[in-house]
Amino acid sequence: MNISRKNFIKASLASSAGLLIPSLVWAAKPAFVQADPIDPAITREFVLKAHTDFSVVKSMLEEYPHLLNATVDWRDGDFESAIGAMAHMGYVDQVHFMIEKGARFDIFVLALLGKTEMVKSMLDLYPNLLNAIGPHGFTLLHHAKLGGKDATELYEYFKSKGLTQERIKFFKE
Repeated sequence: MNISRKNFIKASLASSAGLLIPSLVWAAKPAFVQADPIDPAITREFVLKAHTDFSVVKSMLEEYPHLLNATVDWRDGDFESAIGAMAHMGYVDQVHFMIEKGARFDIFVLALLGKTEMVKSMLDLYPNLLNAIGPHGFTLLHHAKLGGKDATELYEYFKSKGLTQERIKFFKE
């Protein structure tokens, strides 16, 4: 097969550009900064303080922003995050703070906040969530009770669906 000099140069340039483009894209991509894992003792302290000392939680978040969604396995699969701790303690304002910071939240947090339509929509899709248990075995009924007047409708709804227990001892204590 004969190829003209002109076509050879065009093909060579096209091939070179094809090899060059991925390296240009890679060079333009921001560098991924790999952070060291957070010390489990720090995570444990963060989640513990979420139960009792919000000023320490805020301070620790300033120093370690990645703690926002960190969880602790207290044992036997009893996982808890700071927002989960705040939710089962009934700390509505602190929960709002955490959500504004970007914390992940779940149906228990929504129950505490009295987000009736969201919770009912989730239960329509996944009815078994009605019997889900949160950290330390606290139920949706417990969270709605702590939500006060904003969660009264959900509290009554949960009771009408047969929920009676606020805590189920599922995890080893």
